[in-house]
Amino acid sequence: MLWFPSFEPLNEQTGKGGRYNQAMKALIIVDIQYDFLPGGALPVERGDEVIPVINRIQDKYDLVVATQDWHPAKHGSFASAHKGAQLFEERTLGGLPQVMWPDHCVQMTHGAELVADLDQRLVEVVFRKGMDPKIDSYSGFFDNGRKKATGLADYLKGKGVEAVHVCGLAADYCVYYTAMDALDLGFKASIIEAATRPISATGFEAAKQEFLARGGWVE
Repeated sequence: MLWFPSFEPLNEQTGKGGRYNQAMKALIIVDIQYDFLPGGALPVERGDEVIPVINRIQDKYDLVVATQDWHPAKHGSFASAHKGAQLFEERTLGGLPQVMWPDHCVQMTHGAELVADLDQRLVEVVFRKGMDPKIDSYSGFFDNGRKKATGLADYLKGKGVEAVHVCGLAADYCVYYTAMDALDLGFKASIIEAATRPISATGFEAAKQEFLARGGWVE
């Protein structure tokens, strides 16, 4: 059974609808790329299941944008870039805690491409992240040290967006950090649970509690 988020009836005069009294709503689709699907370099279990859900809900929003992990080869978050590093161990990068990931979403490779099955007809802009080899970027808004912005926040605010719903991969990393930054930036923010999958179910449960405590909600 396909799932749909809760919305108020569409206002025929304004063309808008939704939970927040007709507030302008945006859907942020996070990192639907081949390397995050089963069989990819950094697979999220059952990650492919979110694609039809995301395709079905896009037309419920005033604006749809997407993010794309876009790493240079030998990015500092890759275990292969550090002598003796083990996959998934925690080290530091740019003075911040950093998981040592497998090489993934390397620029100009098939694994970095947005998945062909993702309907992109309503996606206005794709914001790339993770291009600085010296720092990782989980959030669609900033790098992990908040040293550089991707431009997503300014774009949404320029469009009059007040509320964002976040979906995609992976729930406990890039989806979570994007949603948390949305709250910090003054947006009302939701994570669409049926349209995301985690790397760690336990990690996502903890992330959800933190997100809810900060004023977000989970659909």
